[in-house]
Amino acid sequence: MKKFTAILLCLLLALSTATAFAAEKIVIGATPLPHAMVLEFIKEDFEALGYELEIQVATDYYLFNPATAAGDTDANYFQHYPFLNAYNAEAPEGEKLVAAFGVHYEPMGLFPGKSKSLDEIKKGTIIAVPNDSSNLTRSLLLVQEAGWITLPEDAFEKGVTPAEIIDNPYEIEFWEMNSDLVPSSLEDADYAVINGNHAIAAGFTSANDALITEPVEGEAGKIYTNAVVVRPEDLDKQWVKDLQSLILTDKVKEFMENEPSFGGAVKPTF
Repeated sequence: MKKFTAILLCLLLALSTATAFAAEKIVIGATPLPHAMVLEFIKEDFEALGYELEIQVATDYYLFNPATAAGDTDANYFQHYPFLNAYNAEAPEGEKLVAAFGVHYEPMGLFPGKSKSLDEIKKGTIIAVPNDSSNLTRSLLLVQEAGWITLPEDAFEKGVTPAEIIDNPYEIEFWEMNSDLVPSSLEDADYAVINGNHAIAAGFTSANDALITEPVEGEAGKIYTNAVVVRPEDLDKQWVKDLQSLILTDKVKEFMENEPSFGGAVKPTF
């Protein structure tokens, strides 16, 4: 009986010790390129600190914030600040999220579809654009940069839709769709304004293939920085600090700048 009791105590001690030292599992939602690749790049170092990192990959932007707010993921890494602000403006108080730290910027570009150059603009031109409010405004500002439309002076600050265009001399028709679907529209649209990560996933980049891009050194680079986003109650947790310490490094900066599949379209902001 004493021997059995001793064995039982040893087993219980071993179990409690294993539990105490079990890796803390952190689940992060991310789009495939470049976000998931950046997380994969630091995964080994993160897990060396005593964590288990699970990266849940998807292309639909609208899945990530609700999943993080509900606790299905601990964080997400896919969005810029205006997208987060738009989500928070509509989310109930208990489902709002916060940016833990900014990481990088992907310039948006106007890509050729059926029309191959800016000179081919004509009446009735069709341009595919993302349908979420923040990226729709961003797209229209880029089309204005091309000289094809005129927007209200406060478009950048307040946001804008095609219905609010002041002057549209080419009678451009804007096809609004989920951002991940915009690259596939190039066979039918004359042009498309595509987010940097979706351009990379489709095999081209704003740096090499776009007809016009957002200026990297301008305000857009600051405002549209992509961030790691968490629930407010998790903002000061150690795993967030450890994740930040591994991502905001020269090692990751070099990876972003030199990874061939990024094509120079991923700009570190740290």
